[in-house]
Amino acid sequence: MPKVLSPADIEAFRERLCDIAEEKFAAHGIDGVTLRDLATAMGVSPMTPYRYFKDKDAILAAVRTRAFNRFAEAMEKAEANARKKSSGQPGEPYIDFALKNPAAYRMIFDTNQPTSFDYPDLVAAMKRAKDTMTSGWKTLKEQGRFKGDVELAGHVHWSVMHGAVMLELTGLLKKPLDARAIARRAIAAVAKDLDVKPKE
Repeated sequence: MPKVLSPADIEAFRERLCDIAEEKFAAHGIDGVTLRDLATAMGVSPMTPYRYFKDKDAILAAVRTRAFNRFAEAMEKAEANARKKSSGQPGEPYIDFALKNPAAYRMIFDTNQPTSFDYPDLVAAMKRAKDTMTSGWKTLKEQGRFKGDVELAGHVHWSVMHGAVMLELTGLLKKPLDARAIARRAIAAVAKDLDVKPKE
């Protein structure tokens, strides 16, 4: 007789499956991983994952939802700390997250999932992450230190950070150049170009 699973059992299995899927998707690409591969890695039958997820696309959505939320949480925490201390190198928390969580980072920004908007939890997590890229610019605008387009500034900032991170993650940088060094110079240039006023 099949074991009756509690909500905690179900959640624990889903989390473990997502942990494994995140690493495998990042390492082999979405098309390079099957549900059978995931089941084998977990030591369960090939059909077991279907008890928890509709298909591989649903697993990918769950993996990406977790990754976006982890990223957003890290950015939100860093911004809250920066406001308290009025210090901190711009972009450092972004780079910290990416380099410490490369698989999750790839799931966020290096994965194309055409069905993303079919998953409400993923849509909400994506928006949460995007909002962290504009919140700092909104604060600058409220302080009268920035008069430009917050959305555009957020995307420019995001592009700079992503470019620097991907250069390092793909091994295209040689010391003394690294993502932090590039991001610092790039952010300073962006701030100057966007006419951000210094803090009084």
